[in-house]
Amino acid sequence: MSSKVLVDVEGTQVALTNLEKVLYPAVGFTKGQVLDYYTRIAPVLLPLLAGRALTRKRYPDGVEGQVFFEKNAPRGTPDWVHVENLPSPGSSKNRETIDYVVVDDLATLVWTANLASLELHTHMWRVDAGQPDMVVFDLDPGEPATIVECCEVALLLREVMTDDGLDPLPKTSGSKGLQLYARADRFASSEETSAYAKELAQRFEKSHPDLVVHRMTKALRPGKVLVDWSQNSAAKTTVSVYSLRARPRPTVSTPVTWTEVDACRKPDDLVFTSDDVLSRVAADGDLFAPLL
Repeated sequence: MSSKVLVDVEGTQVALTNLEKVLYPAVGFTKGQVLDYYTRIAPVLLPLLAGRALTRKRYPDGVEGQVFFEKNAPRGTPDWVHVENLPSPGSSKNRETIDYVVVDDLATLVWTANLASLELHTHMWRVDAGQPDMVVFDLDPGEPATIVECCEVALLLREVMTDDGLDPLPKTSGSKGLQLYARADRFASSEETSAYAKELAQRFEKSHPDLVVHRMTKALRPGKVLVDWSQNSAAKTTVSVYSLRARPRPTVSTPVTWTEVDACRKPDDLVFTSDDVLSRVAADGDLFAPLL
């Protein structure tokens, strides 16, 4: 039988259910702890989610159970939740539009987390703008490569992006890889950001053929780093900074410093759990604030 409690979140009544349910069985991390993490990280997470259409990866039976992507606002969405009806290019279900949830406040974030939306994925654009405000490179290692090789590639990319007038910031994916974000003020459209990112990825594959690949073809990827430029498409999303990931432990997509990237020598050097991230933010603030 489902347990339910009403809580007041900044003046909004939010129903919470099954707080004791374990969502990360390997470490006994419960839904209540998920909600606690998202509530405590909200001051730095919300400014980066605000105004962005949200795709949720929901794990109602925990990280070892079934998962589903959810773009549309679900049935029973409270009327106080910000919902935007937006065009849906590339929809897998051939929808012309989707009613996206936009997380602008703590109550909506808590409501979203209560649906076991462990992972939060956003576009590179805001719903009130006609163009992207960020460009991203998703560095994904093909075994036996790890995040260590991703860091090597990231440092090389940083030099070129800086020369191109961009100021990239690194974050872990919270899974196996690393991602670079930069403000996209110089680009007028997602087509422009995609074209820039693709050209740069292709250039790096030519100059570092033993380390980099820009195509997703699995046969090309063992031991190399995929420089995934395609996330800049208007239809694509990337895991949000400070989002939990569905790994055995509650790891988080975490902003890191370039000093940490340069010092990375083994994969565990850049693995951070929810507790780690809360401590890092308390000590150092939001390393991704410059993106705002």
